[in-house]
Amino acid sequence: MSNHPIAIDAAFDSGNIEIVAIERATAHLRIPADRKSEFAQWFHFRVSGAAGRELVLTIDNLQDSAFPQGWPNYRACVSEDRAFWGRADTSYDASTGNGTLTIRYTPASGQVWFAYFAPYSMERHNDLVAEAASAEGVTYRRLGQTLDGRSIDCLEMGEGETQVWLTGRQHPGETQAEWWMEGALEVLTDPADVVARALRKYCRLHIVPNCNPDGSFRGHLRTNAEGVNLNREWDNPTLERAPEVLAIRNAMDATGVDFAMDVHGDEAIPAVFLAGYEGIPSWTDEFGETFYRYQRILDRRCPDFQTEKGYPKSAPGTANLSLCTNQLAERFGATAMTLEMPFKDNADWPDAAQGWSPERCKLLARECLAALVEWLEPC
Repeated sequence: MSNHPIAIDAAFDSGNIEIVAIERATAHLRIPADRKSEFAQWFHFRVSGAAGRELVLTIDNLQDSAFPQGWPNYRACVSEDRAFWGRADTSYDASTGNGTLTIRYTPASGQVWFAYFAPYSMERHNDLVAEAASAEGVTYRRLGQTLDGRSIDCLEMGEGETQVWLTGRQHPGETQAEWWMEGALEVLTDPADVVARALRKYCRLHIVPNCNPDGSFRGHLRTNAEGVNLNREWDNPTLERAPEVLAIRNAMDATGVDFAMDVHGDEAIPAVFLAGYEGIPSWTDEFGETFYRYQRILDRRCPDFQTEKGYPKSAPGTANLSLCTNQLAERFGATAMTLEMPFKDNADWPDAAQGWSPERCKLLARECLAALVEWLEPC
């Protein structure tokens, strides 16, 4: 058995980790915060030189992370081929090292990757956009440019009058969102899929798979290159702070919005759920029912979805209009919602091997689109 120290690096697309110390197959690590912010939770790194050796990786100071409630019962994502992402043996001790996560794993090969959730690289994003844009009936639009000079990509399709906007990954570490987008685009660009055929007949679809490419590449959890949380900028976006939101909202102003889903991941809640727009100034029970009806349809169709766990509803008149969902409901009268998927697992349908996974994100996307077809039927 080799006694040489392992090597750890994160100098790649979406990589993020700080090395405190390495001794043989044991490492002490910390998670750097997003640039110009205090949000720290996303990690993604590679370990090499560890074939056949039990790795013991500790990440401490997690009581000061963005969502310390996300660590209990969490298991780190691990892959040796970067195609299949499983879960490693992981434990959390809030009383040690200001909150310490310990990951144990014995790789068979010479290198292994660990991440907070299965990563979705900008290279994969570019492949996704290129493939979808080449499909029949799909139009590509560059909505604008990020602070780092990256394109804000939008894919459009459909001949109908109902304006549907699907946005994801405002928070770049919530990679579940782009796995969901990949599943959605696979459905919508399949000429044999009747869900796609129905949606493209009745809707004009506008899909922004990644609202925050800078944060994605930089390995941020929650912010763009300037340390700004994009999902708190929708009431007054500026070129200096949030050009991503400004570009997307300007495009929405040009088309209008009838139905909107903003796709996210939640660190703490082990469930799939929707959040609506209760508490906006224009709320009425009739308006809210359009959201609740969609929620009921999805709940009936999809075992992975549920309505018991989720966020508390805002009291009348207290909704934060800087959030995407609230702003779109108020600004356009849209049936708007935030879809949340877990970083941990779906507690109702646990998967010991993978927890919540890219594969389940993609399957959920089809259920959401099929539910939209049913929701549109009375229109």
